[in-house]
Amino acid sequence: MTREEAYKLMTQMLQSKNLQKHGLAVEAIMRELCKYLKLKNPELPLEEFDEEEWAIVGLLHDADYELVAKDLSKHTLVTEEKLRALGGASERLINGIKAHHEGVKTSRDNLMEKSVYAADELSGLITAVALVRPDKKLSSVTVDSVMKKFTQKGFAAGAHRGQILACEKELNIPLEEFVSIALKAMQGISDELDL
Repeated sequence: MTREEAYKLMTQMLQSKNLQKHGLAVEAIMRELCKYLKLKNPELPLEEFDEEEWAIVGLLHDADYELVAKDLSKHTLVTEEKLRALGGASERLINGIKAHHEGVKTSRDNLMEKSVYAADELSGLITAVALVRPDKKLSSVTVDSVMKKFTQKGFAAGAHRGQILACEKELNIPLEEFVSIALKAMQGISDELDL
């Protein structure tokens, strides 16, 4: 599956521009995490770090969200069905998408799956931080400002902090460094995100 095919599928399945932007944000974060973790884990085979595959997992992780909003137990499974019908998506890619939803896949078996699990929630937190800035721009968001909001449980309460903290437990990336990687990735596509 190509990025172009994945983008087309995502925009067909999701009507909400905000959910589309969320997919783009997680795509960008996954791309950066792939590069970062490849350098940090030279002992792992290179095929573990297919940057395009990681990015597509991020792009499509919530593609069926609107279609299953009333029954989240089916979240990611509709995307899986569509990918299987289209062909061209590897089992690894499908498992990567399913890995961010604990209700469907309870174990994360590789760095890509662990990354999408943590990146999903962090992208939402960073977006929320940008939206409370006077200019509502990612360019004015700093790692420190995200870290301060991280500790405020009432702020962006839907961004599950425990899931974000999987960066430390499952990826061995300190939280502050994880925030830095994700923020840089999102700032790199700020025009696409309208932030």
